[in-house]
Amino acid sequence: MGAGVERVVTHGTFSIDGEDFEVDNNIWLVGDDEEVLVIDAAHDHEPIVAAVGGRRVVAIACTHGHNDHVNAAVALADAVGAPVLLHPDDAMLWQVVHGDRAVDGPLADGQRLEVAGTTLEVLHTPGHSPGGCCLWAEADGVLFSGDTLFNGGPGATGRSFSDRPTILRSIRERLLPLPPDTLVHTGHGDDTTIAAEAPGILSAG
Repeated sequence: MGAGVERVVTHGTFSIDGEDFEVDNNIWLVGDDEEVLVIDAAHDHEPIVAAVGGRRVVAIACTHGHNDHVNAAVALADAVGAPVLLHPDDAMLWQVVHGDRAVDGPLADGQRLEVAGTTLEVLHTPGHSPGGCCLWAEADGVLFSGDTLFNGGPGATGRSFSDRPTILRSIRERLLPLPPDTLVHTGHGDDTTIAAEAPGILSAG
């Protein structure tokens, strides 16, 4: 890969619709010895700062606005001096967590983020949340899927602002056309590939 990929796992509480769930989150760092892009900022900024290790952080890209993916974003941004990016359709979710501070910039479908010689394209994949996004490093065959696609199927729906037909359409139209051997780094749990998940997605109702 043009840039390396590092994973940091943090533990905390995902809260939605008046319920709390204990979860482990994957935070992904993409970069080299000089600079990194941080994908999601969950629960505790200190392990992420430690993994950054003094490198320049080009941005903190939040795949969606659920609290377990953004609750460390402001502290992380302040610690490393980087902008927080989020799709505008998830602004209402961000405001629940950080009502007194706006994000620094948007994520938009087709937008390209550059880090350490690697380009990541933003794919807007609503369904788990309205502003859910994936980041695709085409040249490296890697997708960062947030909570859109997991090892075992689509992200959860049935909660506020989520919709199962929408997430299935997003995956079928935006992710399944990617090369089958594309490595998928998920927001929770283990890696997978597009090929491994395609049969289940195509047969899902």
